[in-house]
Amino acid sequence: MSRKRRMFDIEVPAEEPENFPAGKEADKAQRRGPMATAIVETAESTRDRALLEATIRAENDALAQEHVRLKRAGLIVDLVPLDAIDTHKLIRDRAPAADFELAELVQSIRDIGLSNPIRVEPGRDGRYELIQGWRRLTAFRKLLEETGDAERWGRIPAGIAARGDALEQLYRRMVDENMVRKDISFAEMAQLALHYAMDPQTAEHDPDRAVALLFKSAGYQKRSYIRNFIPLVQALGEVLMYPQEIPRALGLSLAQRLAEIPGLSTAIAAELKDWDTRSIKDELDVLRRFAGQGSDLPEDMPEALGKPASPPVPERRAKTTFQIPRPQGSAKCTAANGRLEIRLARDFSTVDRRKLEAAVAALLDQIG
Repeated sequence: MSRKRRMFDIEVPAEEPENFPAGKEADKAQRRGPMATAIVETAESTRDRALLEATIRAENDALAQEHVRLKRAGLIVDLVPLDAIDTHKLIRDRAPAADFELAELVQSIRDIGLSNPIRVEPGRDGRYELIQGWRRLTAFRKLLEETGDAERWGRIPAGIAARGDALEQLYRRMVDENMVRKDISFAEMAQLALHYAMDPQTAEHDPDRAVALLFKSAGYQKRSYIRNFIPLVQALGEVLMYPQEIPRALGLSLAQRLAEIPGLSTAIAAELKDWDTRSIKDELDVLRRFAGQGSDLPEDMPEALGKPASPPVPERRAKTTFQIPRPQGSAKCTAANGRLEIRLARDFSTVDRRKLEAAVAALLDQIG
């Protein structure tokens, strides 16, 4: 019995795809040598570092620009040592005369601190130049001198301004700061204009035109009064101890007399010479007499001056100011026509009304 061979049709694909274990397909496509891998990683790290550095530089540039902006605005405040501050750049109106308001400022700073920082400009070798705040700086120096407490009073809060502001702008700021003071006198404002004109670094050397530049915020009439005080300050600024106390009317009258009578300033200077113990009233009485507002001039003066004395007019008493030490600080007392004022760092509204009335009545009875 014969055996039959059976044939089967088997379909074999033309190309059989290679089978890789799961997850190895991508590895095959990205397969590279160790050197190539290191190069790629180094390039990616360098790129990331460059991006990070660019971001940091941009942030630093923005912070620097903001710092400069705040500095120019005087909004960068730091504690600056008093002995590192100079006061040479701006010629100021401060004469070595009594400043009755300074004692009050010293007491206020001692009690509650400095509410408004001074303003300085960086100088050389770590020093600073004062731009605004002469009285505040003086008050801190007095407190340091009185107490010796360098930890508390040896440094002062100061706005650090960027260098480069025009000198004219700095003078304007100083003038505007002084204009805020209600008690600034025409003599002081005239002295500011004179100092500005005297400064060799300023462009304007005519005091009259300096008034127009510095006191733009003042009215026309006020600028006119300041100009009238300029010859008075020029003629008598070196001999007067209390120029800030000269009333407007007296100053205008005296300035006119100085222009009309040759030698009048010499005569006034001669009378005030070596009189270091004179009071405000003493000095004003002399000025009134030479202005024709008080008693007659000395007998030998009219002929020497080339003009007879003007007939006297009723005397207008000057404001008298003095201070009395008290436990709460110095009490500033001001006496004027129709007014008696006592200023002290104390709340008088808390005093019993009857006690206050009795004290005032006793004061008036004693004065007579």
